[in-house]
Amino acid sequence: MMNLILQGIRNKDEQVFKNLFDSHYNGLVTYANGFLFDKDASEDLVQEVYIYIWENASKMDVHTSLNSYLYRMVRNRCFNYLKSIKITDNFKLLEFNIELFSEHVVETASEDDKKIIYHQILKIIDSLPEKMQEIVRLKFIQNYTYLEIAEELGVSVNTVKTQLKRSKIKITEMITVVLVLLDLKR
Repeated sequence: MMNLILQGIRNKDEQVFKNLFDSHYNGLVTYANGFLFDKDASEDLVQEVYIYIWENASKMDVHTSLNSYLYRMVRNRCFNYLKSIKITDNFKLLEFNIELFSEHVVETASEDDKKIIYHQILKIIDSLPEKMQEIVRLKFIQNYTYLEIAEELGVSVNTVKTQLKRSKIKITEMITVVLVLLDLKR
């Protein structure tokens, strides 16, 4: 399927390109907006990605799903854009939020469902026990090593590892419930 789409675009088949655009545009804009927090800039950036695909399809060599490729292109362009306007993400907040979000979002989820899932992940993190929350934030937001977290909190490295494993299990369990409920409402 991916090869057919790319081949169609390489042959300048406008209908194939339009179908690709229509099926992914809104999701890509929402994804970009999660990095940029600027709807207009997100729309412009996604349009640039599509222009690049139209103009360079013959040079493109995609080894993953086209969907994954599009999202990776948007992510990279978002980081480049933020760099160009001198915004840095020293605490890796954007990557942490997007990583958690994309780890638990099914590619076929609607945009409304994706927003619900994203907000639920943030709520789940806020609902973790205080010590676990602190360890998760130190690890993923402040990019501390296990040893640094252990020293900061006065606990062993094994405690840190255990708490991180438990937090991932809790987040996964709780988000699974959200995904099941969203699936049931369809």
